[in-house]
Amino acid sequence: MRFKNVLGIIVCIFCTYLLSLIGSGCAQVGTPTGGPRDTLAPLLVRANPAYGTLNFKGKTVTLTFSEYIEIGDVQANVQTSPLQKINPEITAGLRTITIKLKDTLQPNTTYSINFGNAVKDVNEGNVYKDLNYVFSTGNYLDSLRLSGRLTLAETGAYDSTYKVLLYRNAADTAVLSQKPTYITDVKPDGSFAFNNLPEASFKIYALKDGDGGKTYNTAGEGFAFLLNNASITLPYTDSSLNLFAYVADANAGKIVVAQKPNLTPAQQRIKTADTKLRYTFAAKETRQDLLKPLEVIFTNELKSVDNGSFFITDTNYVRIASQQLTIDSTRKIVSLSVPWQPDASYILNLKKAGIADSTNLSLAKDDTLNFETKRNEDYGKITLRFNNLDLSKKPILQFLNGTQISYAFPLKSSEWTKEMFAPGEYSIQILYDSNGNGIWDPGNFKQNLQPERTIYILQKIGIRSDFENESEITL
Repeated sequence: MRFKNVLGIIVCIFCTYLLSLIGSGCAQVGTPTGGPRDTLAPLLVRANPAYGTLNFKGKTVTLTFSEYIEIGDVQANVQTSPLQKINPEITAGLRTITIKLKDTLQPNTTYSINFGNAVKDVNEGNVYKDLNYVFSTGNYLDSLRLSGRLTLAETGAYDSTYKVLLYRNAADTAVLSQKPTYITDVKPDGSFAFNNLPEASFKIYALKDGDGGKTYNTAGEGFAFLLNNASITLPYTDSSLNLFAYVADANAGKIVVAQKPNLTPAQQRIKTADTKLRYTFAAKETRQDLLKPLEVIFTNELKSVDNGSFFITDTNYVRIASQQLTIDSTRKIVSLSVPWQPDASYILNLKKAGIADSTNLSLAKDDTLNFETKRNEDYGKITLRFNNLDLSKKPILQFLNGTQISYAFPLKSSEWTKEMFAPGEYSIQILYDSNGNGIWDPGNFKQNLQPERTIYILQKIGIRSDFENESEITL
């Protein structure tokens, strides 16, 4: 028996050794992957009282979810409709949200509590979008809906930081001093919607609420109202409810700081704190644009500059006729508008006696700088044909680089052509300039004046040099 026991032990040791050799050659130790990432939002599995409860008389609501959740920024995300004077107290447990109603509920009224994007699971942060709890203090649920779209009048873009306000049976000026009855958010695509509304008459507005007061109380807040401040009666059958937002005074309540000019790399190399009056200009490094004035940028603010000390001549030093000199608001950029000839040579003349900065510092010496203009072949011809263009609204065609308007042209017909245009890729938009002053004008609520509208066109316009560029655009 002892022999058999010893033999068994030896066999066991040998097998263990053999398995270890096999494992070291074939197996690799690694960290478990844990399975695929959870991408599903938590589910609402129970509400107490139940969703859609009638004759609601309680003060507390409990929502239970399928997994651990958290709730963020209640004040910014949660909307109670109709709006309450005292906001409900909302807290989160492991799998629950508790809503404690603090305000008196109105009789025969349908209430909804929308959580926006506030609710998400703890582990992966998956958002339960637009969680909504509805109940009624009467014996039925209001079920009418009102939807529309908010567009920024100046750019044709959308802005999801706006809120849309509904005032029930309100005076024309209620939005100036009273909080709304209902409120909802604008989506990134400009759309908005109200649900569970009663049959009633409403005033509708949009507001970019600068101070959180839910009233339009400063000209610096973004705002929108219907034409003639008209009321909407539900049920509402018009499927094209559009609001156009504007800011009456973008500088209201702000400290206005002078903007620095956009400088080229060569211009940026000059230090503005220099004790000498220096300057640079882009035409020294690249050919002068035939479509723009020549710009000279100084290091210091200028006190004086005159036509006799700042002018352009040809290579024989004959002064070019019809020059127009201007200085920008920073008093650092001097522009000379000249009827340029293509592929021509010019001389910029600077006389120190007539140029001085605000400390009476002048140039070190008189100076002359040679430069050349671009050729006709450096530009492209462009023709645009518009469908559905309303010429009665005095349209202006605007070309944009980024968000800045580079060029603007009034349109007199549905086909527009320009022989010489700077090459590049542009965004375009149409400004309906109703008062014909050449610029976009905001609205005025007190004067019942709607903002001028700009239609942003998604189609990009690419212009190649020495090429006839044509496009057809449908508005």
